[in-house]
Amino acid sequence: MADVVIIGGGPGGYEAALVARQLGGRVTLVERRGLGGSAVLTDVVPSKTLIAAAEVMTKIRDAEELGLHLTGEDRRLGAAVGVDLGRVNARIRGLARAQSADIADRLRADGVRLIAGTGRLDGSQRVIAATKDGEEPLPADVVLVATGARPRELDAARPDGERIFTWAQLYDLDSVPERLVVVGSGVTGAEFASAYAALGVSVTLVSSRHQVLPGHDDDAARVIQQVFENSGMTVLNGARAVAADRHGDEVVVRLADGTAVAGSHCLMAVGAVPNTAGLGLEEAGVRLSASGHIEVDRVSRTSARGVYAAGDCTPVFALASVAAMQGRIAMWHSLGDSVAPLDLRTVASTVFTAPEIATVGCSQADIDSGVVRGLTMMLPLRGNARAKMQALTDGFVKIFCLPTTGIVVGGVVVAPSASELIHPLSLAVRNKLTVDQIAEAFTVYPSLSGSLAEAARRLHGHSSEQVLTY
Repeated sequence: MADVVIIGGGPGGYEAALVARQLGGRVTLVERRGLGGSAVLTDVVPSKTLIAAAEVMTKIRDAEELGLHLTGEDRRLGAAVGVDLGRVNARIRGLARAQSADIADRLRADGVRLIAGTGRLDGSQRVIAATKDGEEPLPADVVLVATGARPRELDAARPDGERIFTWAQLYDLDSVPERLVVVGSGVTGAEFASAYAALGVSVTLVSSRHQVLPGHDDDAARVIQQVFENSGMTVLNGARAVAADRHGDEVVVRLADGTAVAGSHCLMAVGAVPNTAGLGLEEAGVRLSASGHIEVDRVSRTSARGVYAAGDCTPVFALASVAAMQGRIAMWHSLGDSVAPLDLRTVASTVFTAPEIATVGCSQADIDSGVVRGLTMMLPLRGNARAKMQALTDGFVKIFCLPTTGIVVGGVVVAPSASELIHPLSLAVRNKLTVDQIAEAFTVYPSLSGSLAEAARRLHGHSSEQVLTY
């Protein structure tokens, strides 16, 4: 029976523990904060729970377009609903604790030993677990490091948890901010800006790039930028924040061009830093990148024999689903089970703005640059019957396929339910289905998924020389 020691109880760590036990390993998991890690306690579960409340507010406001209103003097639905942020955040914290407890119960039931404390490597075959009762050496045939990452903090904009926040600190707010300045227009910044704007907050989004969500599908980012601006949000593109200072009940964010933006609160969403310091990694022969991330191969191996790594402490996609798969692959490989290397070309991901952006496979940039020789078909949702019924005017579906075979190699969906609609395209990419196979499958009428089938039908028979614009 192999001794497996896992440092970190996020998705990469706890999923690896379950697989290791399934394969007969003797598993010890060391976690300092709570099972589920940041994904459950301060990141994915909390933020998406907040977004769920924001989605309801958006539906209430948009219901007037469907002909619904209140009776009485003030007939506006949106004006009749307020936000008790204290209750919203209390529910978020409760759900996070409950999910963490469920994970811990599952691990114990499967025979995983849990240690509340911190772990560090002592060579490549031993981990030292430090707890409130002292230190305990843990022999290890296999070590998995899954310590995650933490919000990056700027020296000139130190969060205080009262007026200046990281994304992990927002859930202690008892009342809705009057004016929120969000610094950073990546996924985290865009999601929080979208959610708080839907909750009725006056939001200013500071973006150092030409538009929000740099690095994502340009068409999708353009839609989100337009939706943000149409909702009344102030978006400052090409504006780099250099400092944030608190002055009583006000926060002033200073920009590189000398201008300033004032708000009642400020969220600093300026990236993440891997939790790899003080773990004895380099002393054990584990190679780190210049950014402090643990370098791994496609089966999660590090440069030290018997030491694996998974999740946000590695430079792979910062997604809970990817972390979980990295952890599983590490155990399958180290404990001798059949395993396929991690294939990032099949990863599906979502940005939970309103509307959502979901992607899978290759990107428009890959097509445009010639990295992938393929065809693109994009259909706006405004022509979809179900979208018209729901008064949806923003969004589209986009499919990428190979020109000769029609094999689907990627896709983008921008819609309120994009995280659900991307699954058919994810299946297509994973199983190398063709656009004809998608087109021949039945869809419900009316449905948003009908646009996926329609886009696939329009790709039938096209060659690489034809330009597709609709």
